[in-house]
Order: sequence, then C-alpha cells, then structure tokens
Amino acid sequence: QVQLVESGGGMVQAGDSLRLSCAASGRTFSRYAMGWFRQAPGKEREFVARINRIDGRTYYANSVKGRFTISRDNAKNTVYLQMNSLKSEDTAVYHCAADRNLDDGVSYNLRAAYDYWGQGTQVTVSS
Repeated sequence: QVQLVESGGGMVQAGDSLRLSCAASGRTFSRYAMGWFRQAPGKEREFVARINRIDGRTYYANSVKGRFTISRDNAKNTVYLQMNSLKSEDTAVYHCAADRNLDDGVSYNLRAAYDYWGQGTQVTVSS
C-alpha cells in the first residue's frame, strides 16, 4: 500500500505560477514512476506529466509542454509539478499517481498504467 498526498494548490491569476507537491508513504518510492493527472469540472481525468523511475525521463501533455515541469526528490519521497504561465483552462483538481512498472504494455499517459492515486489538490486560475 502506498499513500499519496498532494498539496500546493490554490487560486491564482492567469500568467501566475504554482508548484504542486505529492508526498508518498513507504520505503520504495524510488521504485515508482510518478505522474500527474488533472480533472476539470465535467471532464474526464487527463494526463499532465510523468517522470520515469530510473532514467528520470519526463513526458508531458501537449497542452502543458513548455509551461509545466515535473521533478522528484527520492530522499523526500516527493514529486513536484512546477506550473508556469497558468491559463484558465488549467483549472482542475490535480492528482498525483504512482506506477509500479509492472504493466509495461500500458502507455504512460493512460490512467490504467498507475497503481496508486492521491486525493487531489484544487488549482483555480482566473482570467
């Protein structure tokens, strides 16, 4: 069992920045690839970013590429999402997720690739 707790959300104006954090329990955090998804009102949960377990390679949705940066600190069991140049369409509940890498056939940008999920943190961007 892995528990994930997001923090850092809030209400900002368009063009502002936020940094989200996701703290994970357990002693095996470094074994997991980590991802961020978001869900806006009336929309399905969509992929935002991922950072791999070993090589640290990152992946981003086209809608956030160049604006968002995912990173991790294994010593702190924490993954971050730095969000710059925020837009109103970024408004959503942001969830972090952990991938145990046991399902290599599932694409990184699909919810089914991830085994554990946090409860989410609200990000609201006003125009």
